[in-house]
Amino acid sequence: MSERPQERPWWHPDKHADRRPFLVARGRIKAALRGWFEDRGFIEVETSALQVSPGNEAHLHAFATEFRTEAGASTPLYLHTSPEFACKKLLAAGERRLFTFAPAYRNRERGALHHPEFTMLEWYRANEPYDVLMRDCAEILALAAAAAGTDLLAWRDEPVDPTAVPERLTLVEAFSRHARIDLLATLGDPEPDRAALADAALGIGVRVASDDTWSDIFSRILVDCVEPRIGRGQATILMEYPTVEAALARPSPKDSRVAERFELYACGVELANGFGELTDPAEQRRRFEIEMAEKQRVYGERYPIDEDFLAALALMPPASGVALGFDRLVMLATGATSIEQVLWAPVAVT
Repeated sequence: MSERPQERPWWHPDKHADRRPFLVARGRIKAALRGWFEDRGFIEVETSALQVSPGNEAHLHAFATEFRTEAGASTPLYLHTSPEFACKKLLAAGERRLFTFAPAYRNRERGALHHPEFTMLEWYRANEPYDVLMRDCAEILALAAAAAGTDLLAWRDEPVDPTAVPERLTLVEAFSRHARIDLLATLGDPEPDRAALADAALGIGVRVASDDTWSDIFSRILVDCVEPRIGRGQATILMEYPTVEAALARPSPKDSRVAERFELYACGVELANGFGELTDPAEQRRRFEIEMAEKQRVYGERYPIDEDFLAALALMPPASGVALGFDRLVMLATGATSIEQVLWAPVAVT
């Protein structure tokens, strides 16, 4: 039996020639976005990838390392999963509009839409409401398409008109429309009602395991019933997430059971995650501890809490911020089918 031919590495001249049009377009899109932010009074910042905490989300996995002094003493460090903590410290320092194209690192993730090292475009507005970020996202979709020379965003035969105003859909509306579930009825006070959501999920044929938490069931319904039906033809902004699913977002002033969090979907792809930022250090610590307890339960590990970040929250002004997967945006604007087509130098696999 003959061996399968080995795939050419990304640096092979023929393969690079295939990828180069996507990479050139990537540069045009980045330049256009930089100009867009600068025209609106944003300043570009650079943040360190090495942090004492990579972030405190239960289901994100980081790369760990250590800093050693000349005397041999060591301190554990992590490659951040997002530049968010550093950007918020800069808000506390006095910056009011900032953006960054930051390398971010996530372990246990690789596929058509995931890569261990990728570029996160994040931007923050102090003293501005979070719905302004939704308008930002809509303008950025159109700008990226224009910079790439296209009038459609697309991935796997799912086109989206980048100039169309994105649909805005709350999670309550989305669960009602696409899963026939009254989500608010399961958001008990102070804790969500797992039994109510489990019964509703089973009623529409969604699998529920005996050890599933409310959040596990919520995520499965979202993935199975909602996400496949949004961001088609036009972008969708899915907004007002349950507060228990928005550890870094402030509660909505209209209903504390939901938070000022939204996600942007286009072509069936999740592109961005935005917040009205939580600035209460005590509440943020409580939420981080809950997330890390869940991480310990599921994965047998936890990450430290960045005390410096919690201290900065006490000085941070009211703000809104969003993280957008820049590589994914380039994919949609260029028609690339894999994230590695739009990365200049993908991480090698042996």
